[in-house]
Amino acid sequence: MTRAILYVGHGTRSKKGAEEAKGFLERVIARVDAPIQEISFLELTEPYIPAGFERCVEKGATEITVVPIFLLTAGHIKEDIPEALAGLRLKYPEVRVEIAPAFGVQERIVDAISELVTATVGKVEAADSVLLVGRGSSDPAIHEAFSQIRTGVGERLGVSRVDVCYLAATTPLFAEGIELISSEVAGRVLVVPYLLFAGLLLSEVEREVRKRKGGGQDVLLIEPLSRHEVIQEIVVERATVSGKEETRVATVNH
Repeated sequence: MTRAILYVGHGTRSKKGAEEAKGFLERVIARVDAPIQEISFLELTEPYIPAGFERCVEKGATEITVVPIFLLTAGHIKEDIPEALAGLRLKYPEVRVEIAPAFGVQERIVDAISELVTATVGKVEAADSVLLVGRGSSDPAIHEAFSQIRTGVGERLGVSRVDVCYLAATTPLFAEGIELISSEVAGRVLVVPYLLFAGLLLSEVEREVRKRKGGGQDVLLIEPLSRHEVIQEIVVERATVSGKEETRVATVNH
């Protein structure tokens, strides 16, 4: 058996975001002991899943572990990636295919958020508030996941308020979320993108934060999650031990 790893990122129209994702995965590949490793994307960035899969087969793969680089389980994990693989499974019935899970809600990711916040702003005050910004999905599971993340972030940082908003597909949208929290709190607003990489979605957040800072508001933007080493650790684990899922409620007291 010759095992291959096929990493699947979301993809972006942003050249900077695509380069950041590829650079991140190249660092992961350097740490994973597998004879064949390929990078692919679901949409917007080439190579797409079929091209990556074909390259694995061309190099002699008889078993392919697909490792999605996705924070939470929603439509892309449940439907889009399996659909993209369906025709390839039929074309290569002799190749065994496994799909590793999304990262899920993990205590160590919520810990990483807390560490990224403190690295950016220094001491977090009780009067500060956090605005979590998700990509967004119509899947109800996303709201459930963010409810856990929200509680975990609040407990770790000890802030007065943690709100959640989204960039697409569900409400409240980011424009509404940042306006609401900005109008109702007295302390700093710490904007935390629950995103892995730079891209057009993050650019929207960056523009709004710059505008508000220019207007005198005390608002700070935290870096995307892939800047924390724990994200690389999770991907390495997914690639090394296929199918291992470590999803935990992130609401323990620290």
